[in-house]
Amino acid sequence: MDLEFGRSLDTSKDSWKTTLLLAYQSLGVVYGDLSTSPLYVYKSTFAEDIQHSESNEEIYGVLSFVFWTLTLVPLFKYVFVVLRADDNGQGGTFALYSLICRHAKLSLLPNRQVADEALSTYKLEHPPEKKSSSRVKMYLEKHKVLHTALLILVLLGTCMVIGDGVLTPAISVFSAVSGLELSMSKEHHQYAVMPITCFILVCLFALQHYGTHRVGFFFAPVVLTWLLCISALGLYNIIHWNPHVYQALSPYYMFKFLKKTRKGGWMSLGGILLCITGSEAMFADLGHFSYAAIQTAFTFLVYPALILAYMGQAAYLSQHHDTSYKISFYVSVPESVRWPVLVVAILASVVGSQAIISGTFSIINQSQSLGCFPRVKVIHTSDKIHGQIYIPEINWVLMILCIAVTIGFRDIKHMGNASGLAVMTVMLVTTCLTSLVIILCWHKPPIVALSFLLFFGSIELLYFSASLTKFTEGAWLPILLALFLMTIMFVWHYATIKKYEFDLHNKVSLEWLLALGPSLGIARVPGIGLVFTDLTSGIPANFSRFVTNLPAFHRVLVFVCVKSVPVPFVPPAERYLVGRVGPATHRSYRCIVRYGYRDVHQDVDSFESELVARLADFIRYDWLRSQHTNPCTEDDSNESTSECRLAVIGTLAFSGTPAFEIEESVQPASVSVGFSTVESVTDVIEMEPVRAVEKRVRFAIDDDDDDSESDVRTDMEVKLREELEDLLAAQEAGTAFILGHSHVRAKQGSSVLKRLAINFGYNFLRRNCRGPDVALKVPPVSLLEVGMVYVV
Repeated sequence: MDLEFGRSLDTSKDSWKTTLLLAYQSLGVVYGDLSTSPLYVYKSTFAEDIQHSESNEEIYGVLSFVFWTLTLVPLFKYVFVVLRADDNGQGGTFALYSLICRHAKLSLLPNRQVADEALSTYKLEHPPEKKSSSRVKMYLEKHKVLHTALLILVLLGTCMVIGDGVLTPAISVFSAVSGLELSMSKEHHQYAVMPITCFILVCLFALQHYGTHRVGFFFAPVVLTWLLCISALGLYNIIHWNPHVYQALSPYYMFKFLKKTRKGGWMSLGGILLCITGSEAMFADLGHFSYAAIQTAFTFLVYPALILAYMGQAAYLSQHHDTSYKISFYVSVPESVRWPVLVVAILASVVGSQAIISGTFSIINQSQSLGCFPRVKVIHTSDKIHGQIYIPEINWVLMILCIAVTIGFRDIKHMGNASGLAVMTVMLVTTCLTSLVIILCWHKPPIVALSFLLFFGSIELLYFSASLTKFTEGAWLPILLALFLMTIMFVWHYATIKKYEFDLHNKVSLEWLLALGPSLGIARVPGIGLVFTDLTSGIPANFSRFVTNLPAFHRVLVFVCVKSVPVPFVPPAERYLVGRVGPATHRSYRCIVRYGYRDVHQDVDSFESELVARLADFIRYDWLRSQHTNPCTEDDSNESTSECRLAVIGTLAFSGTPAFEIEESVQPASVSVGFSTVESVTDVIEMEPVRAVEKRVRFAIDDDDDDSESDVRTDMEVKLREELEDLLAAQEAGTAFILGHSHVRAKQGSSVLKRLAINFGYNFLRRNCRGPDVALKVPPVSLLEVGMVYVV
């Protein structure tokens, strides 16, 4: 199941055949969690607060609430509104955040450049901006505290998604396995359900490292079979037990239910809201499928199947009031098919759990890309399906927490209370962020955004308040998890920003670098030195520390900045920004490598070879450009103390006789336009006209003596050849990766809270997470670490 294939076909000209294929594929990835909700909704709702009486007013009222909740939230809110708030086809909390930050200056990310706006994926749609929406934009940009509040809101939603990743596998698998209670005695049942649930959970997490794509083709058939199964059971129960149950869909029964049950009915809403668990996955997984596919699958299959399932259960319960029957999904299943349904339910719960686990990995990877989460090891499990990742540390932590929740709660009621609060918090965050998108990105009048916020926000607040009343009965767990995770994420983000500000204020001037030479006892040794820094201009302090303690640096010096851009993907042809640092004879360069928050980072081997190839491209391009403009060479004394212009090195078209061979591979061309950076007016993106083929450098410099004697070489061609030969010789001599090994401490006089956060919190996280060398996949034999103390 090639999800990236589905994403690439998301155009207005999709055929119905393609849309139906993608809709079928989306069943296993998007709807696994949502489709298994009938297993536990009624059982959670009738757990304690309300009782199923002879009048059937309670069951009809709950059915009415379920119907209208499914209709208003997943169908109207997500399918018709939220899914349209995509970020280049991507969905989820971070997609909304990056979309908002691109339309208004609300981002707290460091090393931002205006040059990033030249990216083709940074495109902004500009309908006529209304005065009212621009006033809201100006107000948000003016007040810095609102920038922090927006980030905290996003982190809250992120933490609740992670909490849902802990709770959903536990409640889904436990509910499915609980079907054994009708086929076993009570003594055997209580000793069988828990071990079986824990065993399935252990197996589920143990298989994560194989990747979703290995068993992905099983997912859609399982969920499709499950949806057809609950639809058939629902129709059977409606026809056989109560054909008039459809009357309960009237909203009148909701008011009648609340009038009779009062406070108990309001508190039972915490169980009813579980019917929309998994709705957020429609938006979060939008990048894998087309909008039309997700809309088609939900509207014409998932939604009717769920309504029939809930109506069928209500029809059965309306005719069975015997207290010997527990209210659960399996009591409405005919005994002759109970075992097959149990097997399909367990398989469907595993599929739903797999989807939320994969989503948890994805959102933690996005948090890490945006500097909001400690570095963890990210393994890409598929070369074909973009976004299929596995994070070992998170996987085992999730497994331990899932098993702890299952053993600790031991019943669906407490798990449902915890899961319900996490789900509603995520939905409230999505509603708030979508309201900002309506104003800032779609330029609709504020009244439209306010109406959206009040209508859907009031529904979700009603359910949220009901969940909060169950604080002592399980709802405390997602709150505790969220507080713990938010503390970690905010401390990490705060310290990251402070470190960048320290680097910015302590960077070394270019004159200092150019003055280094034999007269000061500084030697240039063979090889390439890659100095990693967060700065997009200037010389980092860790390099000056390196030269001070070891008076030598490499013949070819490259200052590398690997940065994240608030877009989901950066096209490979636009990833590298390359420029000179000083004159050409110094052999020093700056390379800014830009990744989106869903991009796959290259391993060190491909990164090193790609970087050298881009440098060679830049050298060729820069010397060709010098024919028409004044380049930054040793002859330009006016520019010898400033950095030269940066160029996007990707799909470039060269003219003239190349000094090196070029391989051609068919790749889509990309176009960038000119912008200057934030910190340096001279750092300008430039892009030559492009062709439909990508030019890939392969070092094979011709040494044809006959041609060299017959051709008259210009001085420029000789210097170009020399520079390329130096780069080739340096690559053959080896590459050293120079990274800073940082220790951060708070300034004297800082508040107690800041000292605790920096001196203890951040440094503890830094010592116990992956180092930058591991995150960048640097081989230990090539690593040079420079100790740095940051006083922030």
